[in-house]
Amino acid sequence: MNSEISILLIEDDVVDVKIVKRAFKEINITNPLHVVSNGEEALKFLKHEAPYTDRMDAPEPGLILLDLNMPIMDGIAFLDAYRSDPELKHIPSIVLTTSDEERDRRQSYAIGIAGYILKPVGFNEFVDAVRQIDGYWSLCELPVAG
Repeated sequence: MNSEISILLIEDDVVDVKIVKRAFKEINITNPLHVVSNGEEALKFLKHEAPYTDRMDAPEPGLILLDLNMPIMDGIAFLDAYRSDPELKHIPSIVLTTSDEERDRRQSYAIGIAGYILKPVGFNEFVDAVRQIDGYWSLCELPVAG
């Protein structure tokens, strides 16, 4: 993946955040990773609202990774809100979740996600999934952050 783009991880489970960070380190993904714990916080990050007003600390991400099952504003509500915002909808997103519900997949794709990945249970399988995400996005031409 282009190491210049930042990644926004929207995940409320601290263990899953640690696993993502560990997987990034394992396969040498050096992109800046910013973490928020729910969709409401993610929208504030993306719109540079308090406490994310400093664009150096909250740059526009080149990719969003998100869980669906979160408190306050879940992943589907977040996807709907950010994909309907003309200033944000160009940012690609990948759902990384434990939800195997067909309804969640259909809703996510209908809103415009780039991919839907079930979180593997084992760490090695999780690393393989992240490696494949990295490989795919390394081939893609992403829009320049604005």
